Amino acid sequence: MARSASAKTELSGREKAAMLLIALGPEKSAEIFKHLKEEEIEQLTLEIANIRAVTPDEKEKVLEEFYQLCLARDYIAEGGINYAKEILEKALGTQKALDVLNKLTVSLQVKPFDFVRKADPSQLLNFIQNEHPQTIALILAYLKPQQSSVVLSSLPQEKQADVARRIATMDRTSPEVIKEVERVLEKKLSSLVTGDFTTAGGVQAIVDILNSVDRGTEKYIMETLEIEDTDLAEEIKKRMFVFEDILTMDNRFVQRFLREVDNNQLAIALKGTTEEVKNKIFSNMSKRLVEMMKEDMEFMGPVRVKDVDEAQQKIVNIIRKLEETGEIVISRGGGDEIIV
Repeated sequence: MARSASAKTELSGREKAAMLLIALGPEKSAEIFKHLKEEEIEQLTLEIANIRAVTPDEKEKVLEEFYQLCLARDYIAEGGINYAKEILEKALGTQKALDVLNKLTVSLQVKPFDFVRKADPSQLLNFIQNEHPQTIALILAYLKPQQSSVVLSSLPQEKQADVARRIATMDRTSPEVIKEVERVLEKKLSSLVTGDFTTAGGVQAIVDILNSVDRGTEKYIMETLEIEDTDLAEEIKKRMFVFEDILTMDNRFVQRFLREVDNNQLAIALKGTTEEVKNKIFSNMSKRLVEMMKEDMEFMGPVRVKDVDEAQQKIVNIIRKLEETGEIVISRGGGDEIIV
């Protein structure tokens, strides 16, 4: 279901860009599209298609933010960051000026290992496989999960779990360390990393990577981590497959796990999810059971978020167990989801 522009109080950058293009009109938007990549055009076109209406207030806010960013960019070009900060503080106040400059300086930075991000994963593997596991972990933490998953899957098994653990436990890396690694890997790269500590890695980073690797690699890494760091392995497992990922499942697998789920738990879990997920579940149940489920959900009234989270996690655990026994398949980037 397409959402309206007012469906969320906090808009993403992509949504704001889509609203800006709507406000500018088709002719100006077409001119802007000429300067964008194909992928960016596709993403913005999809976002525009999903926005049914833009309220005058939202339009005004998006245009105002765009105008402020343009002004800030001009001020920086004219006299540098400090000059821009001084002018914007007088016009917008200290906090608003900082917000505008933070958004702009982030967009002006070159991400660490940008030259590696453009490389083919197989070439990248040859490039870094003999590096220290911490160096490999640092690089993979900054790449797209799809790239990192290919490299991680291709590493020797004795390195896979070590690198995965290092990504998951990585917190902040100093710019000096990043620059030194970049210098060694690519002397020609001119890094624009700021003096602030850069955050990369963490549990979610390795979760994103493991969600894209083949099942064999994931299983080996998780089994090793369960031995070496039980708490970390448990935290990773909790995030590997979330309740909303049911949307990506084949209907026959949805029907299979539903046979194992307590209807009361399912009703509680569905109270805190999207209409898309509800429709996915209901489309795999009998009409009579759907009617009963809807009645139960209405009868139980408001439910605590904690109870919803617990119910959803129990269902996710059932799905994961069924996957481990091979009774259902969770789609991954590694290609092992093909059924013949």
